[in-house]
Amino acid sequence: MSITNIHEAKTHLSKLLERVAAGEEIVIGKAGKPVARLVPFTEPKAPKRKPGSMKGKIKILSGFDEADREIEALFFGEPVEPPA
Repeated sequence: MSITNIHEAKTHLSKLLERVAAGEEIVIGKAGKPVARLVPFTEPKAPKRKPGSMKGKIKILSGFDEADREIEALFFGEPVEPPA
């Protein structure tokens, strides 16, 4: 791990990023005190999925997949009947 001052970090950012990509960790300091740390980026792990974890928690009501007559009429360009 090396410490670099802010001015040097701004001037040589691309070189510092190359070093970080190679695995090095760099600390950026201001007035001799650490302020930030440059570390290599790692992809976060995707959460593990558990099939069936929502079983019994979701209820599909009857009529869920029935067509809405108003939307169907609008889709086909037919006149819309007012609700009874």
